Amino acid sequence: MREAGRIAAAIEVLEDVEARHRPVSEALRDWGKSHRFAGSGDRAAIGNIVYDAMRMRASIAWRMGAETPRALALGAMAFGWGWDKAKFASAFADDEHAPDPMSESEQVAIVKSLDGAPDWVRADIPDWCEESFQANFDEEWVAEGAALAQRPPLDLRVNTLTADRDKAAKALRKTPQKAPICPTGLRYPAGEGASRTPNVTPESAYQKGWIEVQDEGSQIAALLVGAKEGEQILDYCAGAGGKTLAMAAAMENKGQIYAYDADINRLAPIHDRLVRAKVRNVQVRDPKPGVLDDLKGRMDRVVLDAPCTGSGVWRRHPDAKWRLTPEALARRQSEQVQVLSEAKDYVKKGGFLVYITCSVFPEENEDRIEDFLLSNGDFELVSVGEVWQDIFGFDKPKPWSADFNSVTLTPASTGTDGFFVAALQRTG
Repeated sequence: MREAGRIAAAIEVLEDVEARHRPVSEALRDWGKSHRFAGSGDRAAIGNIVYDAMRMRASIAWRMGAETPRALALGAMAFGWGWDKAKFASAFADDEHAPDPMSESEQVAIVKSLDGAPDWVRADIPDWCEESFQANFDEEWVAEGAALAQRPPLDLRVNTLTADRDKAAKALRKTPQKAPICPTGLRYPAGEGASRTPNVTPESAYQKGWIEVQDEGSQIAALLVGAKEGEQILDYCAGAGGKTLAMAAAMENKGQIYAYDADINRLAPIHDRLVRAKVRNVQVRDPKPGVLDDLKGRMDRVVLDAPCTGSGVWRRHPDAKWRLTPEALARRQSEQVQVLSEAKDYVKKGGFLVYITCSVFPEENEDRIEDFLLSNGDFELVSVGEVWQDIFGFDKPKPWSADFNSVTLTPASTGTDGFFVAALQRTG
């Protein structure tokens, strides 16, 4: 496929997303199945156009004066890929599968700046999220929002149970960089244009369990748990087990981690991952009545990777940004209250409850911790910031923190996805 044909295909995918209100990943998958002639490079390029259009949807729509699939695709090429009038004209003229030629108004729009645009447009976030971003990031909120509209890198975590960082990096066909903060991290920076993200899953380093695909922010959150050899830890919302595996490596397979999730389908992938990573100190507990009763009051640490809006991972799932509603945010807060109430019972006296979200909304983060402490006088907030300094030192990018107790990682501050981490110690 030529470049203009790829743009036409991206418009088609965006039309499907709009008409059927479905995730971008599903629309791209189905388009690929019905267009077998498209090679892997074509599919990657089309996916890049679609995802870039969704990441910058608000700013593209404001500049183009329209929010149609065509406007979004053309805007992604102009404002994300750097195409100008001449590039569009040349590409469209040489390809019978190209979209219709650009109109005069479109040619004017593709050079329009964001001068005069509302702040939420410049931040590329839904307008109703402006208050939350302002509350969390003060004068930097527009920059923080815009950073969440950029392409993410591909981050890898080196499994120290089976390899070290140099060994893993040398085993990969394309040599990655060392991650900026995490000592177990490797990174392939985000590409530009039609570039493809490396697929590491077929490589021997992955098959041997030397590496896992995991954003550096998630790796950092797992390290901030402070898991130590010999401890008893409950990962209460373990999901597919990314942080579970990271903690097991930090514990050098000594002690015990109980991996649990209320959704058995989310938990299912953990079994194969544990085998591949050669993890031996994790016991998976399937969700059923009373399955965790024997753990109450016994855990050194309970890790609560709480259900949330996922606003911190909008770089990777930009369509979710525009589907989110105030009502969905309110539901997530209720769920967080519920799982905090449940998880606390497993913490022993002197133990820790570590609350993690991949959200940047204070309503899901600091507000939830403050409310929990008001209702639970036998817990107190301890400093995650001090743990950060102990692990990462003083010369790395710094997370957001008002009091050096809880921390918030973001693309703009730490170069990672958005994560919030707070630790509470049980005193009675």
